[in-house]
Amino acid sequence: MIPVAEFKQFTEQQPAFKVLKPWWDVLAEYLTVAMLMIGVFGCTLQVTQDKIICLPSHEPRENFSEAPCQQLLPRGVTERMAGLRELSGLKNNLDLQQYSFINQLCYETALHWYAKYFPYLVVIHTLIFMVCTSFWFKFPGTSSKIEHFISILGKCFDSPWTTRALSEVSRENHKGPAAGRATVIAVASAGTGSGKVSEGEKEKVLAEPEKVVTEPPAVTLLDKKEGEQAKALFEKVKKFRVHVEEGDILYTMYIRQTVLKVCKFLAILVYNLVYVEKISFLVACKVETSEVTGYASFCCNHTKAHLFSKLAFCYISFVCVYGITCLYTLYWLFHRPLKEYSFRSVREETGMNDIPDVRNDFAFMLHLIDEYDSLYSKRFAVFLSEVSESRLKQLNLNHEWTPEKLRQKLQRNSRGRLELALCMLPGLPDTVFELSEVEALRLEAICDIAFPPGLSQLVNLQELSLLHSPARLPFSSQIFLRDRLKVIRVKCEELREVPLWVFGLRGLEELHLEGLFPPELARAASLESLRELKQLKVLSLRSNAGKVPASVTDVAAHLQRLSLHNDGARLLALNSLKKLAVLRELELVACGLERIPHAIFSLGALQELDLKDNHLRSIEEILSFQHCRKLVTLRLWHNQIAYVPEHVRKLRGLEQLYLSHNKLETLPMQLGLCSSLRLLDVSHNGLHSLPPEVGLLQNLQHLALSYNALEALPDELFFCCKLRTLLLGYNHLGHLSPHVAALRALSRLELKGNRLEALPEELGNCPGLKKAGLLVEDTLYAGLPPEVRDRMEEE
Repeated sequence: MIPVAEFKQFTEQQPAFKVLKPWWDVLAEYLTVAMLMIGVFGCTLQVTQDKIICLPSHEPRENFSEAPCQQLLPRGVTERMAGLRELSGLKNNLDLQQYSFINQLCYETALHWYAKYFPYLVVIHTLIFMVCTSFWFKFPGTSSKIEHFISILGKCFDSPWTTRALSEVSRENHKGPAAGRATVIAVASAGTGSGKVSEGEKEKVLAEPEKVVTEPPAVTLLDKKEGEQAKALFEKVKKFRVHVEEGDILYTMYIRQTVLKVCKFLAILVYNLVYVEKISFLVACKVETSEVTGYASFCCNHTKAHLFSKLAFCYISFVCVYGITCLYTLYWLFHRPLKEYSFRSVREETGMNDIPDVRNDFAFMLHLIDEYDSLYSKRFAVFLSEVSESRLKQLNLNHEWTPEKLRQKLQRNSRGRLELALCMLPGLPDTVFELSEVEALRLEAICDIAFPPGLSQLVNLQELSLLHSPARLPFSSQIFLRDRLKVIRVKCEELREVPLWVFGLRGLEELHLEGLFPPELARAASLESLRELKQLKVLSLRSNAGKVPASVTDVAAHLQRLSLHNDGARLLALNSLKKLAVLRELELVACGLERIPHAIFSLGALQELDLKDNHLRSIEEILSFQHCRKLVTLRLWHNQIAYVPEHVRKLRGLEQLYLSHNKLETLPMQLGLCSSLRLLDVSHNGLHSLPPEVGLLQNLQHLALSYNALEALPDELFFCCKLRTLLLGYNHLGHLSPHVAALRALSRLELKGNRLEALPEELGNCPGLKKAGLLVEDTLYAGLPPEVRDRMEEE
């Protein structure tokens, strides 16, 4: 016999999970246990007792029908037994083995499948019900959230801070406004979070600072250990809320398993009602066994038919009750929105008006908790409230950072805006918002910033930087910044920490984000939608993305500059770049690129391309840049390029070419055909010589050849009469040609680190070259004629 305890593992959950099981789930568990017992009992009888007993019929084979067996069905038990005694006198001439053979054969062929497998079907269906009921407790995607929630819920329920906070609020409600203000200050000292204080209360507290000092210290409410535990719980609750509110997998999983149970219930009910009448006490059996037994027709008795029919009706009754509970569950799921949960009643009862409403899976679990005991939600809500500890710290911060002190920190940034930079403060002083002249606000390493409504006083604010400073912005302030803010920079550990309100600033022109994707999300590189950023022109993303975020295409119609800095992580998919039709500047820095991406060649409006710090070895694709007709600046520096292909001559419109920090040993003569080139940087390579064709670059103004192995310069180089900057430092040059005098526009010449023994006196014929622009050893400079030195030293 199979003990019912063997099936315990299908319904076993942690005892703490009971708080997420409403009454209908509890009732359903008891019903499944009852149905399982019916199935196990039927299976036990099926295995341990005879299944069917058959006797041969003496009716001729051609005349045999079910009538001889069916005639016995409506009679009473006495009449049925009398009929059997009448036939007992007939000799059948069958031995025990033949009877066993016939019994087994008729059981398999004549007995209806429902009568044979009824107990097994009950067990299978019941196990499916059990799995459906507890699946969301076992599924990895949901069980982790449930376990985390139950763990936090239990700690919040038992925390001493919960009781103290509720008692303080209750005392405040009884004492009135004056005593209530003192209680707020006392609670703030306990170190449990931050709350919102109305402007009226703020003014009263500021106007009476001595009362704050004379309040009895509230640290006695909690000892140090309890206070630290409460702070840790606040952090856990905040992080869990952010994590759980992102999705609705728990809600979806619960609906799916409930719908599956309803469908299963309907299927079971229908086929059981149809086939239950097939459990018959007498069964007619016709089999081709006349050669073996001498008979082809038998009348059989299903020994457990009477009991099975009673168990079937009992099972159907349990299934009906189970189905009703499932239908009620569906009604409960859909008759009101369970993905939103309001703490309105808790706020009214406790007076904690800053308790936020929650949504998605967080809300759904709280609805389930209410079905168990609403006291759990009430005590849990304490840790969703930002109490007044942060307000007390805020007041101290305001006293320390006065408007006069803040004005001393104002200075112009690189963009010419008046900027206020604050770093590593315990909070953001409210006095910041009294400086209406501020145009740029830079906040670094400031924890948990909550912008107050006073942000609207910064009418000139155009630039905001949040560097490792998570910030919350009320809706009213979002409306204020939505059309005013032009530039925002956000730097955080992970990009999912970027405030969502950032993506709603429709007046934003520049968005700079820095942070990492979690390892499991780096390949997908999912970024929030940018559709609201209708004016965005510059997007900079420094992360570890595996591909260009798909949301970049949301701003394809107006994005002009895109910068992706991947810190060495390989960027695999760049097809999204093809949609950026008006892109002018593209930076793909440290993206692990080994070839120039073909998607770049589709950017017809591209003017500047920077592929710094990648793994480029060959640039044969440079020929395709002729499709980028507006390209003027190409930066291929800090790579592993060994040669420049001859196709470079096709880039006749190129004005700036950066090839420094590569592995070049020669330059192609075709480089001289890039007639528009104004800047050429090939420093930090292994060049031994320059092609004479470099003299064809008549528009060249800046040439960097430092840190190579040049031993001599071609005389044709000095045909570049527009040359202003010539950097030749740290090569192997033995002398400098007197033709340098032809460079009349030369204003900067670097010669340090070479093997020069003297400088040509023709340097004096370069009117723009002064001493400050000549970088050379002092001994060589001193060897110049005095009149040349005097001319260079003239103002």
